[in-house]
Amino acid sequence: MKTVDPAGPRDARADHCVRVRGAREHNLKDVDVDIPRDALVVFTGVSGSGKSSLAFGTLFAEAQRRYLDSISPYARRLIDQAGVPQVDSIEGLPPAVALQQARGTPTARSSVGSLTTISNSLRMLYSRAGDYPRGQAIIYADGFSPNTPAGACPTCHGLGRIYDATEASMVPDRSLTIRERAVAAWPGAWHGQNQRDILTTRGIDVDVPWSKLPKKTRDWILFTDEQPVEPVYPGFDLDEVKAALKRKTEPAYMGTFTSARRYVLHTFANTQSPQQKKRAAQYLVSAACPECDGKRLRREALSVTFAGLDIAAFSQRPLDELAALLAPAAAGKTHARAHPEQALAAQRIAQDLLARIAVLQDLGLGYLTLARATPTLSPGELQRLRLGTQIRSQLFGVVYVMDEPSAGLHPADTQALLRALDQLRGAGNSLFVVEHEIEVIRHADWIVDVGPLAGEGGGQVLYSGPLAGLDKVEASSTRRYLVEDAASLAHTPRAPDGWLQLRGITRHNVRDLDVDIPLGVFTTVTGVSGSGKSSLVSQALVELLAAHLGSGRDDEDTPLDPLERSVEVPLEGRIEGGADAVKRLVRVDQKPIGRTPRSNLATYTGLFDHVRKLFAATPAAKRKRFDAGRFSFNVAKGRCATCDGEGFVSVELLFMPSVYAPCPTCQGSRYDAKTLEVTLRGKHIADVLAMTVAEAADFFADETAVSRPLQVLLDVGLGYLRLGQPATELSGGEAQRIKLASELQRAQRRGTVYVLDEPTTGLHPRDVDLLMQQLRGLVDAGSTVVVVEHDMRVAAASDWLIDMGPGAGDAGGQVVAAGVPAEVAKSKQSRTAPFLKQALG
Repeated sequence: MKTVDPAGPRDARADHCVRVRGAREHNLKDVDVDIPRDALVVFTGVSGSGKSSLAFGTLFAEAQRRYLDSISPYARRLIDQAGVPQVDSIEGLPPAVALQQARGTPTARSSVGSLTTISNSLRMLYSRAGDYPRGQAIIYADGFSPNTPAGACPTCHGLGRIYDATEASMVPDRSLTIRERAVAAWPGAWHGQNQRDILTTRGIDVDVPWSKLPKKTRDWILFTDEQPVEPVYPGFDLDEVKAALKRKTEPAYMGTFTSARRYVLHTFANTQSPQQKKRAAQYLVSAACPECDGKRLRREALSVTFAGLDIAAFSQRPLDELAALLAPAAAGKTHARAHPEQALAAQRIAQDLLARIAVLQDLGLGYLTLARATPTLSPGELQRLRLGTQIRSQLFGVVYVMDEPSAGLHPADTQALLRALDQLRGAGNSLFVVEHEIEVIRHADWIVDVGPLAGEGGGQVLYSGPLAGLDKVEASSTRRYLVEDAASLAHTPRAPDGWLQLRGITRHNVRDLDVDIPLGVFTTVTGVSGSGKSSLVSQALVELLAAHLGSGRDDEDTPLDPLERSVEVPLEGRIEGGADAVKRLVRVDQKPIGRTPRSNLATYTGLFDHVRKLFAATPAAKRKRFDAGRFSFNVAKGRCATCDGEGFVSVELLFMPSVYAPCPTCQGSRYDAKTLEVTLRGKHIADVLAMTVAEAADFFADETAVSRPLQVLLDVGLGYLRLGQPATELSGGEAQRIKLASELQRAQRRGTVYVLDEPTTGLHPRDVDLLMQQLRGLVDAGSTVVVVEHDMRVAAASDWLIDMGPGAGDAGGQVVAAGVPAEVAKSKQSRTAPFLKQALG
């Protein structure tokens, strides 16, 4: 169906538009739309309506494809490509730059300084205009980088920390004997038994508590680099081994001894198994490198100073402070007249650094330090850093395609964002922004509203034109939140059942803070970006409750190398009261629900197990003796042998990126032909995986075990997702809502604390309403919900508010106001109060 643009006559300069014809990417339904250039264009619509498919999947992908066609095939394969979009034609499309929220591979070596390239200029400043000790030769810029051989400390290789296995880490319980596996670092099964038998041969009693062994013996067992080969008599005790050696009895075999430390370090460095590497890593203890004091650089580089600071100390100061330190040099007021060339270098480089820093300050990021590792940044902070870099690049005639630049932003910071967007547009660029934030939508020159619903129910352009015209489009879900005064979520706050008393909390910029968090109600923690909300809630509260409940930290299977993790900041503080009322902690975060296409919505929620049992119970399956495992694409017996249940095959194209094509045998269904012969009411198992949640809810309406989880997924606004949609295709917001839906299926019990960090990220206001219904339902069932949020409608609908601030970084970390929303809205110190007052009406 062709979508007619109802906006009427648009910009008369037809040559000033991007003209899209026949866009069919993902759920787009043969869309035709004209979008003006040199304007701020916002793509709106409910979550899953097709906004990103149009902005990123079609417009950016086509702009990138055209650019890549102009470069060599060899260079092309090194670039992460968006793919070839399904579209008939796009005319008038300039080159495009995408600014997405993707983190990239997290590593402690990636920092604010490297991401913004400010560190490059800073290294040049120290090289050319630093104060060197008398007689020291000049150090080139790369000598000030911990990521190059010229600059990295030789002891820690530029990591700032050294890692080693200690007695305490390898022998956690000194009361155990060696036979009782006191040396936990040794592997289990035969290999560990082999080491114990060798020790017996060497005359060491493995039945004596570890603490009773001589220190010299303990040190040899744990740390020796010797690898003696000894006769082994399995099952013999010390006396029996002595007798066997005396009689020269033939041993079972000759065994090689390996100390516990040597085993740990060798396994960590050489194993190909992620599980073994993870196990070895738990016995490694880190400490600041004694050579560089944790500063990651060679001593020669650290001896060079600017403004009295070495480059490592300089990079640890907030950007706001750096601007003040650089100002004298930028004004030409530093360096002696005897070195005019140095003064000139200092002035020019400092002026460039000040200009770069000023852009980031305008975006509200002055509290960050250049040394701050990127894995510790929020998606909103990351995207603003990339935005700042683009503003400074001063490109002209480019389309910037952005994914929710307001994500993670307090309403006060959104004003700075809008100024930055105006700056980019004023420089002669076009901005295509996917956005849900009402203030950003109101600021747009042009709105493209996609819908009317999500998934198969969306994919149409309902409106394309200036804001005023949207009022006439009845089908738009965005319209009522923009034009009409949207129904407020506010309600009468309920009284807490008790209080969780946190005392002396110290983490990042939160220092020695006492705060009470109410139990049995819905609490929102607000504050400007960087004020300490996540440090208090997602870190301190979660870790203290987890420790109280005896559950470990949720590190999930992060791909980060254990030695590449940024150093964890220790948490100080305690729960002084109220913890006894907490029986369970659930953190619903935005981490992926799986890292491979084999993990999907159906498998994660557990509903696929019930579906497979239903297929196994059909007469056809019983006749063929198919069990439930036959209907899993992860098990060899039922899946397609050609693609091993992947549904696609990879075609290597030498100097071009690999192309993925549907499997020629199963046509993408993932199953073999015999499995697909079994049907349930006319549908085979692959048909079911292709259904959306909404379709599946109708199909399985009479099957309670399947319909219940499907209904919960509908309730959190995920009816448009396909059951078999790979986890790798889901956004962080979708992953978070799937986790929430899985949790909502459980029988609710009192005493559960749910912690969510910005759950409205990626959600249209209509979907926020759905989410709030579910979260309130948890509170109704006797649970406690604590969210970190910037959405003022959510804040206004809370039972209790804790506002952090007053500023960001060192200017934050305190509770500015706490109470019911109406009380916090009256606070004179709170930067949230004016926006909250507006939301409360």
